[in-house]
Amino acid sequence: MPKELESGSHESPDDPASTAQTLELLCHLDNGAHGNVACVVWEPMGDGKKVISLADSHILLWDLQASSSQAVLASSAALEGRGQLRFTAGRWSPHHNCTQVATASDTTLRGWDTRSMSQIYCIENAHGQLVRDLDFNPNKQYYLASCGDDCKVKFWDTRNVTEPVKTLEEHSHWVWSVRYNHSHDQLVLTGSSDSRVILSNMVSISSEPFGHLVDDDDVSDPEEHHAEKSKEPLQDNVIATYEEHEDSVYAVDWASADPWLFASLSYDGRLVINRVPRALKYHILL
Repeated sequence: MPKELESGSHESPDDPASTAQTLELLCHLDNGAHGNVACVVWEPMGDGKKVISLADSHILLWDLQASSSQAVLASSAALEGRGQLRFTAGRWSPHHNCTQVATASDTTLRGWDTRSMSQIYCIENAHGQLVRDLDFNPNKQYYLASCGDDCKVKFWDTRNVTEPVKTLEEHSHWVWSVRYNHSHDQLVLTGSSDSRVILSNMVSISSEPFGHLVDDDDVSDPEEHHAEKSKEPLQDNVIATYEEHEDSVYAVDWASADPWLFASLSYDGRLVINRVPRALKYHILL
């Protein structure tokens, strides 16, 4: 992006007085030989030099070198099996020193080690129909969410993939998108072809299943301390259902700068921005 458009700039792109800025082309991903690209994901941490693309049945790790206008293909792997296997979605885990990527192809979820490009886990028939999207819990390693055309959202512990840890069945049509909140991972957003966005509170499988635990030093009264520590895990529930869209919701995402703000986008081009209900916000914080 042009320097003047980066953070700190107060110039509005809608201002008629502002001159149009062109983006600088850094490099091409020469994917032609591998088929159609389903998705491209950046390495979550690091210097922004590594990218993974999923093209038909190929998973490709690219090295973006500043000196070249062409990305270098560092390593790759391919799906093996009968029929026309194609990737539909992928996410790069922020855990394990960013060495793991999860992919979806048809009804199967797979984990890959980016150092060797070898498969580290496989969940066959993870969903009854096509898997549409994935997301890693940003605060709890091994936890992965998936959604698909069976109208379900499933949560997995990748150390034991025989069955999901939890399943949500709140949508009535294909679920296109699932996203964990970056800061408060009990908050999970989903968007579906039923034209609804659902905000769920998955606190039992979050990084704080008992809510905010108080340190020993912070509590002067021993009885109060005992009550705090012996709390039962909070209950999972649907926080809110948003129905401002009149068509299929294809994408949902959280704001990167405000943990209480989220957006959804539907087929008809409508972009809706919402906030987490204030009562829940204060319940989480206090």
